[in-house]
Amino acid sequence: MFTFVKVNLVTGFISSSDWYTMSMGRPRGRFGRVNGSVEGFWFSHVRWVFDRHHLTEKCGEANNVSDLRKQIFYRFVEKTYYFHALAQAPVLYLAGGFPFVVWGGAVRIVAYLHVTFLVNSVCYLWGGRAWDTGDLSTNNWWMAVVNFGEGWHNNHHAFEWSARHGLEWWQVDATWGVIRLLEAVGLAKDIKLPSEAHKKKMAL
Repeated sequence: MFTFVKVNLVTGFISSSDWYTMSMGRPRGRFGRVNGSVEGFWFSHVRWVFDRHHLTEKCGEANNVSDLRKQIFYRFVEKTYYFHALAQAPVLYLAGGFPFVVWGGAVRIVAYLHVTFLVNSVCYLWGGRAWDTGDLSTNNWWMAVVNFGEGWHNNHHAFEWSARHGLEWWQVDATWGVIRLLEAVGLAKDIKLPSEAHKKKMAL
C-alpha cells in the first residue's frame, strides 16, 4: 500500500484525502465495485471518480481504511499532497523549459489517467470471459498490452487476490514479470496464485 500511494502521488493519480481510492483496493464487503459499465461508458470511464455522492450513496463510507488513517505516512501524504503534485513542475522546467512541463507533467498525467480508466470502461464492454464472476468484466488483450496485464480483468475479478492476472501462458502480463523479478531478489514473498481447484470452481 505504501508503494501504491507513493507512485500514485508522483503520477498524479491519487488525490488529497482520497481514502476511497485506497479502500477500493482492499477487501471491502459491501463496499463493492462502483465503476462497471452498467451506468454507461463515460460514467465507468471517469465520472465515477468525481461523483463522491454516488459512491457514498451506493456503497457507504470508505470504512475499511481506519488502520491507514492512523499511520503517520498516510496522514503526511494527506497534508502534503499538493507539494508532491506540484514539485515536479520546477524540476521539469529546469530540465527542458515549458515544453517539458507540458509533456512531462500535464500530458503525461492525462494520458496515464485515461489509460488506467480504460480498464473500467473498455474491459466491461469488449472482450472474452473465462470465469463466472457475476459481473460484466471481460478479458481484453490489447488493454492488457497497454496496461501491463490489467486488461485480463475477468481473471482479476475471479481471483482478486492473485498476483498474476494473465493466467494463461499466452496472456501478456508485464506486472507479473516484475513481481517474479522482485521475488527472485527477495523483495516479494508469499505470492498468491489461483490453484486448479479455484479455477474449476469459477469456470463458466
